[in-house]
Parts: sequence; structure tokens; C-alpha cells
Amino acid sequence: MHLFVDNLTNVDFSYLDHHRGVVGETWLANAALDGALDHQGMVVDFGIVKKTLRNWLDDELDHRLLVPTRSAHLSLQQEAGRLTLTWRLPAERKITVSGPEQAFALVEAESITAESVATWCVQQLAGVFPTSVDQLNLSFTCEEIPSPFYHYSHGLKKHDGNCQRIAHGHRSRIRIDRNGERSAELEHLWSQRWADIYLGTREDLQKEEDGQLHFAYRARQGDFALSIPSDRCELLHCDTTVEQLAQYIADTLAEQSPGDTLTVRAYEGIGKGAVAQSRR
Repeated sequence: MHLFVDNLTNVDFSYLDHHRGVVGETWLANAALDGALDHQGMVVDFGIVKKTLRNWLDDELDHRLLVPTRSAHLSLQQEAGRLTLTWRLPAERKITVSGPEQAFALVEAESITAESVATWCVQQLAGVFPTSVDQLNLSFTCEEIPSPFYHYSHGLKKHDGNCQRIAHGHRSRIRIDRNGERSAELEHLWSQRWADIYLGTREDLQKEEDGQLHFAYRARQGDFALSIPSDRCELLHCDTTVEQLAQYIADTLAEQSPGDTLTVRAYEGIGKGAVAQSRR
């Protein structure tokens, strides 16, 4: 018997890619379970499936940095509950990240893909479900977005939850209206501007040296640090909450178009975000 749950939940995270760098991503999770019927006439109760998988994905993937531990581009150190890594990019450039172990997901794979992460998750979940379940299958898909979108990573040191982790992110759509009319041109421009971008708060910038921006801060979960090539980052004078990102985009566009009213609907992953308006 085959049991399935489509769009079980979604996870927002970042991952390391040799060419793209730190990539913010959002995936929808789908599950399928094979097995015999139990005394209730079920493979397993839907409530158990939803609760177990959602809780595990929230704890182990969501708002973490996914690291492919078998990659030749990775150097990794773990000590006393902390993790420090160096990720090598083309042209002898690099990204370094450090923080509490709970801010990372160490995926046993050569690269991060929907397929490799799903395989790793199934291995980690072995034995979690009742014996009536013979096999668990997971798959991850992206939201279908027909309009422009961007991938961004960030960290929110003031956040009480897992958003405080310095390298987590989202795949997000954006809508921009100028004087009440939607502008596909402006949406496209921002999707290109923030393609695989790290959004850093200037307050967290410790130094700029040899083309690298070095960020660090202390949050409730511990000390975090990140060093990234400057051309893969945009510096903001505000925190990078979605509310302030929407306002930042609106203000930036309004300065470029005096007299126009700019309205920005910025998303943070799937189905949530903020709306801001500006006129100069």
C-alpha cells in the first residue's frame, strides 16, 4: 500500500555551491510511505506522518546552512559544539562560516541537490515510523513562480528564533508597482541584483579586506561569523527582516524615480512577506 502527503511543509535554508556560493533556498517537502495495513486499516496515521516529518524537518533543515560533507571544496572543523568551515570558490576565492553546530546541517553528499538531501533525510529518519512502514520516500520541489524571483541569504542577530543564524535564506518572489501599475522591468532588475546574494547589515561588518567582507555578531544561540567576497554581498544600513527589505527596495527605487510612487511586495519564502511604499 502506498500513502502520500503532498506539500507537507516547506523549509527555508541556505546551502553551499561551488559556483553560486551561499544560496538561499525554499523547498516544498512531499512524502510517500509504503507498507502493510495495520489493525486500523492504515499504513500509518496521517497525523503521525505530518507531526513526525514536520518536526524533524523544522529541527534539522529549516533555517540551517546545508553543507555537503563529501565535497572536495570543503574544509571543516568541529570542536566543543562549534563548527568552522571554509568553502572554496573558483579563482581561489572562498567563504568561511562559523557558529554553533545547530546552525548547520551536515549532509553526506558531494553537492546539495533536492535528490541528495532527500536521500540523506530518509537515512536519518530510519526507524522513526511504526514497523508497518516498509519504506519512506521524500522529495523536495520548488514553488512554481512565473514572475521574477531571487535567492538571498542573511542572518538576524536580534531574532529570538532560528533566524538569528548568520547563513540561512529563502527563494522569494517579488512584485513591484510604479504609480499603481506593475513593472515587470523593475522586478527583473531586482531579481538579477539579488541573484544568490548575501544581504549583510553594516552594523555587523567587522572589516573589509582583500575583497572580502567579514561579518560577526553574538546572538542568543551563540557567536556567529561569516566572510564572503564583497561582490556576492549587498550591504544595508538596516536589519534584513523582510519588512525592512521591502522598504529598502521601495526607497531605493523612489530615489531613482522622483515623483513616482513605488509599492513593493517582497516575499520571504512561500506565502509570507511584507508590503512597503515610498515616494520622493
